[in-house]
Amino acid sequence: MQNGGPSRTALGAARYRADHQRLDAARVFADPLAIAVVEPDNDPQGGLTGARTQAGDYLDEDARRRMRMFIAARSRYAEDRLADAYRAGIRQLLILGAGLDTFAYRNPHPGLRVFEIDHPDTQVWKRKRLADTGIEIPGTVSYLAADFERDTLAQVLAAGDVNPEQPAYVMWLGVTVYLTGEAIDATLGTLGGLGPGTELVLDYGVPFTAVTAEQRAAVEVRERRLAAIGERWISYFTPDQMAARLAAAGFTAAEDLSAGAVAARYLGDPSPADRPGPRLVRAVTHRA
Repeated sequence: MQNGGPSRTALGAARYRADHQRLDAARVFADPLAIAVVEPDNDPQGGLTGARTQAGDYLDEDARRRMRMFIAARSRYAEDRLADAYRAGIRQLLILGAGLDTFAYRNPHPGLRVFEIDHPDTQVWKRKRLADTGIEIPGTVSYLAADFERDTLAQVLAAGDVNPEQPAYVMWLGVTVYLTGEAIDATLGTLGGLGPGTELVLDYGVPFTAVTAEQRAAVEVRERRLAAIGERWISYFTPDQMAARLAAAGFTAAEDLSAGAVAARYLGDPSPADRPGPRLVRAVTHRA
């Protein structure tokens, strides 16, 4: 991230979610607030020039659609699993790198505390956008400021009234690719120390070598754009490597899905098995 400003990649993910409502009729993931939070006339930073164009405009149409569907599907998956966790008794939700995620403002689960954990500049930006848009902040929402590379998550959670003796449900979407392995491991270690039965859903990038000219061109454009805003992708893992990191923190990977498997679950339209893309993993700690 560039100092003194909100995360631009958080805006990009929000734009994909909004595009899904407009272009796909919310086929996978219905978010009635997604469009409002990215409208240009609600942008207090004046940084949404062209926000009505599609997200991922450097990609071809097929790649853009696949990315849009994955981002929609990962939110759907995370919220579906949250509903299961809530029925099992979990009453704490941690959203790491919340960005412009809107779940907290349409939360259907009575008694569920929501803790949004993000960089302070992004949180200031988001709260101003919510105010400008007229989206009410419920009393069940708390904002905890954190820099995952510099801050100790345990201290952040303690300052925010998170109960470490109770299990939590954790959404960590669209973040790990921007963090060092050390920061990821430290965060996982803190999460694994929460109450037994804590459940985590995260996505991660896998090592990828572009094989076509089009893929190489798209990767080069993405890397240039991300480098310009100080939010490069720096961490990639194989499924075995991610499972080992989770296990070291006390988690067991219950499900690890390729982008194609996620598409098959919600669209009946799987991508080819060898098509590169992010993965989505659900992991749990042992219940007492």
